[in-house]
Amino acid sequence: MKIERIETLVCHARMRNWVFVKVITSEPGLVGWGEATLEWHTRGVLGAIEDLATLLVGEDPLRVEHLWQMMWRQHFWHGSGIVRATAISGIDIALWDIVGKHLGVPCHRLWGGPVRDQVRLYCHLGGGRMEDFYQVPVQQAQRFAHLAQEAVQQGFSAFKAMAVPPTMPLEGPTAVQAAARCVEAMRQAVGPKVDIMVDCHARPSPAMGRQFAQALEPFGLLFLEEPCWPEHVHELAAIRRSTSTPIATGERITSVHGFRDLFAAGACDVCQLDLTHCGGFTAARRIAALADAYGVALAPHNPQGPISTAATLEFGFSQPGFVICESVHADVPWRSEVVEEGYQLDPRTRTVRPNRRPGLGVEVNEKEVKKHPFQQEVLQRVFYPDGSVGDW
Repeated sequence: MKIERIETLVCHARMRNWVFVKVITSEPGLVGWGEATLEWHTRGVLGAIEDLATLLVGEDPLRVEHLWQMMWRQHFWHGSGIVRATAISGIDIALWDIVGKHLGVPCHRLWGGPVRDQVRLYCHLGGGRMEDFYQVPVQQAQRFAHLAQEAVQQGFSAFKAMAVPPTMPLEGPTAVQAAARCVEAMRQAVGPKVDIMVDCHARPSPAMGRQFAQALEPFGLLFLEEPCWPEHVHELAAIRRSTSTPIATGERITSVHGFRDLFAAGACDVCQLDLTHCGGFTAARRIAALADAYGVALAPHNPQGPISTAATLEFGFSQPGFVICESVHADVPWRSEVVEEGYQLDPRTRTVRPNRRPGLGVEVNEKEVKKHPFQQEVLQRVFYPDGSVGDW
């Protein structure tokens, strides 16, 4: 059996273009599906996949580790840049899908079988609708509270909110106080038993990140995400030491080496590796082993398309340190029409039972995908009041 060709399908889903990777083998009907979605870099990822395909066509798709080493190490440049790492990830996920289908078992069975009976999902406020999650000002605390109640009514026992506004490297207390009022309103709206996560989106400087962490500590967050730029590893560690709130980061780290440095510095409690950016299953399993050695929990980043979600759940059922799965369910009304998943969702509790189909368990409706062709992603630009550039 050989890899005959690698194709890509692009599906525009408002804020991002989902990039689906299709690896076609010489065995009739045997194809693998992966996802390589990278907002605002769609064309770059498509080109990177084409470049990597020249290494892989004609090779045995079951030699996944061998092929991963080729993608990472060949062509001189190692594969840790975000565009190439995303391309590698999409192909690697598709290769493992092929292995599972070839052997007739779900992917999580390939790595030792399920370590849990179910996985809990958490949602974005608004289910992932761009207007609700990204565009509600923090000053509208009651709007956040209403969306929090809506999430709980939909069965979620945990949700995430972007309740920290963009701030300059150093500001007075106004923004911090607004964030605290916003999180307080959500906590009052849902009570003490629902888990709340706050995503800082790496907007704050280290100095502001410490202030946000300390201000939000009384509200019992499950974790505080990216309280400063991920490049500031030692500052992340300092923020972690300054608060009892668990610190989460990792979605922008694209190699096992980056996670090694993050964990060694004691910079996080929660590892948010992204299966579609860190090198796919092959790299993610190495990162998970490192996290386990450092006692760091796993809660992968997963706001992309449905193949990414299926992959993240396969990973979650195989990893002891996995605690919760990020999910998006209402970003576009036709999400379920594009991909049929094999896992079993309980809508009352928003928990998932393991997929029983081979591989990822997904079926892609290519005709539906073609109804939503590529469009340029919605432009996101942030400027501070003085006109200088901020982080989105």
